[in-house]
Amino acid sequence: MRGNSMVRSFVRRCGTKLLHALAALAALLLALPAVAGVLTQADLQRFFPDALRIEAKDEKVPVWPIVKLDGPTETVVAYAFESIDLAPIPGFAGSPFNLLIALDRHGEFLEVRVLSQHEPVFVDGLGVEPLFRFVEQYKGRRLQQNIRVAHGARRAGSDELDGITKATASVRILNETALSAALQVARARLGFAPGGAARDTGKVRDELFSLLDWRELVAQGYVAHVRASNAEVERLFAGTVGEGADAAALAQPQAAASELWLAYLNVPTVGRNLLGKARWQELMARLEPGQHALLVASSGRLGFAGDDFVRGGVPERLAVRQNALPIELRDMDLEPALAGAPEFKELAVFRIIAQAGFDPARPWQLVQRIERQKGIVWPERVSRELAVDYRLPERFFEIPESAEARAWKGIWQNRAGDLALLGALFAVLAAALFAQRRLVAKPARLAAFRWAVLAVTLVYVGWIAQGQLSIVNLSGPLTALVQGRDLGFVLYDPVTLAVAGFTLLTLLVWGRGTFCGWLCPFGALQEFVGKAAQRLRLPQPKVPERLEHWLGRIKYAVLAAILGAAVLAPALADRLVEAEPFKTAITLGFNRSGPALWYALATLALGAFVYKGYCRWLCPLGAALALLARGRRWDWLPRRAECGQPCQRCRHACQYQAIEASGAIRYADCFQCLDCVAIHDDRRRCVPLILTDRHGRPVPLHGRRTKPTEA
Repeated sequence: MRGNSMVRSFVRRCGTKLLHALAALAALLLALPAVAGVLTQADLQRFFPDALRIEAKDEKVPVWPIVKLDGPTETVVAYAFESIDLAPIPGFAGSPFNLLIALDRHGEFLEVRVLSQHEPVFVDGLGVEPLFRFVEQYKGRRLQQNIRVAHGARRAGSDELDGITKATASVRILNETALSAALQVARARLGFAPGGAARDTGKVRDELFSLLDWRELVAQGYVAHVRASNAEVERLFAGTVGEGADAAALAQPQAAASELWLAYLNVPTVGRNLLGKARWQELMARLEPGQHALLVASSGRLGFAGDDFVRGGVPERLAVRQNALPIELRDMDLEPALAGAPEFKELAVFRIIAQAGFDPARPWQLVQRIERQKGIVWPERVSRELAVDYRLPERFFEIPESAEARAWKGIWQNRAGDLALLGALFAVLAAALFAQRRLVAKPARLAAFRWAVLAVTLVYVGWIAQGQLSIVNLSGPLTALVQGRDLGFVLYDPVTLAVAGFTLLTLLVWGRGTFCGWLCPFGALQEFVGKAAQRLRLPQPKVPERLEHWLGRIKYAVLAAILGAAVLAPALADRLVEAEPFKTAITLGFNRSGPALWYALATLALGAFVYKGYCRWLCPLGAALALLARGRRWDWLPRRAECGQPCQRCRHACQYQAIEASGAIRYADCFQCLDCVAIHDDRRRCVPLILTDRHGRPVPLHGRRTKPTEA
């Protein structure tokens, strides 16, 4: 009766706390800001001296022009912007950094400040001071430099930035955020695309050439073609003042209003076949390094040149668009003859300058602007666009890796030694678990192996290699997916990714126990504390079975709260993940103060009296792994018909209380310590084996002889 009262009291307390948590979550959801820039023009002015004035934010590109007051003249000297508006790259919590960046007209960083961040290592971890010192290194550097974060000591005279110990992956994401945002502004407002771009532009492979005629070029898409009828153009103007303003379109709705052909001439298979070898070589000689030549032809009623078009000038009706940014075209004043092509009303070759950052290996569009007007004295104008999509096969280009790909590949190369040692640890552990009956044949062998692996896990995997898995490894990607961001940030931490990969594989074979019982650094620390407490003869109370089951459900409630917040309120998730003491005890090596430190010490103190109490009752990561492990294919722990019915030897010996009275193993709570396997095979401890040896034949125990099943 007393046990039932304890259970009911515990349930009432949990229910009250859950209601309070849900109320707090709802209140926070109402106060959360949108994922976008947060500064106003007035806010920004406070960051800069009085000699500089901040103009209104640009509507097209989210930047604030910074104007220098110099007597009667004003000159735009720089642009300020928030990185979250341009490069919202998610961090390990799934939320991006937001940086205030000021870039001058030459691509030099005038200012970089952290406006907001949600990285677990800096939120109540190392603190934000190391992060502030890190971003100060950008001042005075230029985008033309190969700015990167140093792995280890920074080389003197290099363009490297000093990293932050225990936060290398996070500051690499910050660096990618700063450079990606700044490069977009450089392309859009400064008129150049420096070599430090997120990915250098593709280079044409001049040695590739195939002989094709006009029909084949069009069929393979090397010459793009689009036709828009009068009726289709009319639909573009529906509901505007331009609707019905084109009498010719209304008279012949199916006739061609616009018909465009487009080709990228730098590629030999395209340019040589269209112009002929000699004319193509002449054209390439006219182009400066990094410039591009496009052929545009039209046979529709609405041409691209217009009456005001001037040879050698910029066509107002045409533009190239790539990555949502317009790229200016300039006529080369050529009228080439195209072999085998139909007759065109208009035909021109246009140039794109190298500083535009145009990448011919990526998809791009040619945009034709069509304008209509209503009225004579003060006409009201409206314009619409027709687009020709264009992309050539990648085999025509040498495509360099992106800066992001180079960054994470460099990180993996630098961690090759750690990954090799982890691979050896995984191989040894997997071999031992597959050969578990041989491992447990001698209790001393099992004990020596287990404590050796736990020591390596705690000291090397945890404190040295920083490979502690965390619920952030689930909540962060979940937040990123919900917000429509990619998961490339996980590649910045190869050690954690390797541990996660091995854990997922072993979930299908052995369940959660491989990680929770062998590879979790904080779990290993708890085991050392628990065994030390037993040696010191501290009391080890046995928790009533029903209460154990109820307490074991807390971790699932914590998991649900964290994952729910990751979807609905990422800022709240940043706080809830502190339910894990891993960052304090393992990532930061107890280098914290305040409630976080006391909480970590409290969880270890709990483990001194209740063996791995935190893992059994509170750990949200353990709850997630237990749920994922429901896909386990084998019940691999050996059982006898007498196990639990009536023999209770293994059940009483299990310090995790993961064996039911029926003898069934609760794999969701099993930590794979192999103690029950050792008892099962030990003729001195297994009761059925002892009776068999004593009587020379199997002797039934009192009770039913049925094979136990998994709970």
